[in-house]
Amino acid sequence: MEIKLYSQSDTAYLLALLLRYRILRIPLGLTFSAADLARDRADVHIGAFSGEEILATLTLTDSGHGAVQMRQVAVDDAVQGRGIGKALALYAEEYARKKGFTLIHCHARAVAVPFYKALGYETIGDEFVEVGIPHYHMQKRLGAVL
Repeated sequence: MEIKLYSQSDTAYLLALLLRYRILRIPLGLTFSAADLARDRADVHIGAFSGEEILATLTLTDSGHGAVQMRQVAVDDAVQGRGIGKALALYAEEYARKKGFTLIHCHARAVAVPFYKALGYETIGDEFVEVGIPHYHMQKRLGAVL
């Protein structure tokens, strides 16, 4: 497995978009809008790959004031539970730290809260509904680059 950055102009982006659609959108009856895709242009995309096959993906969005939002985290059903999501999140944290961010945060689906807590994220505030399902705002302070 290789974890690497990819851009919207790479074939990997199309593969990631399909993975995001299958894992995150179809179960909720959602599609991608033109605004969703336009938002991706300014973001950083990170994927876990086995050869040309994408196993997992996530997107980082600069939130300003030293914070970055991790969003659109998707791991292929066939490889969930194998530590790929954890490796991808840790890679994203290290990338963010090296870019000078001091805080990483996300809107975690309620079912994903234990995953993020195991990585050291804390829940901030109460449960809220986003895209029709329960979420929690979670965050983690990023230490200095060693």
